[in-house]
Amino acid sequence: MVILVDENDTAIGAMDKLEAHEKACLHRAFSVFIFNSDGKLLLQKRADSKYHSGGLWTNTCCSHPAPGQDTVEAAHQRLMMEMGMDTELEYVLKFKYRSAYENGLTEHEIDHVFIGHTDDIPDVNPEEVSAYKYVSLEDLQVDIDLHPEIYTTWFRIISKDFLPQILTYTIDQ
Repeated sequence: MVILVDENDTAIGAMDKLEAHEKACLHRAFSVFIFNSDGKLLLQKRADSKYHSGGLWTNTCCSHPAPGQDTVEAAHQRLMMEMGMDTELEYVLKFKYRSAYENGLTEHEIDHVFIGHTDDIPDVNPEEVSAYKYVSLEDLQVDIDLHPEIYTTWFRIISKDFLPQILTYTIDQ
């Protein structure tokens, strides 16, 4: 189940996750960005079996809070479930996007972005993640420009429109 929201991110109901993506209903999501002490971002490659965007590189983890669940609590839970790690998370920003996929599903989300810092080594869940790597933000931007098709839609949006804010927030911490 996902939390359906209005344009102001106010909860207005709940719906099965797949149904929300089939009907393109606006719902709440989150994206977590974990940096190590070298300032490199931890990326994950989504498992090929994911219902959309399988096999694509993206931020450290992402998902949806359940109805009644606090978004940062859900982010911690999902970080542990996907990457086998946890750390303090700080809210940075939220944004709305809509992206249709070839399989008929549509992501229509207000995505809450969190950052964290740790040098812990991931212990990934292979049902969720097929690979991981740490990358510098400079190398990441070059690679996204050269190969946008290997990255998830939301990650490309965040990288293009919000990475300077995230980087500023990371440096200030």
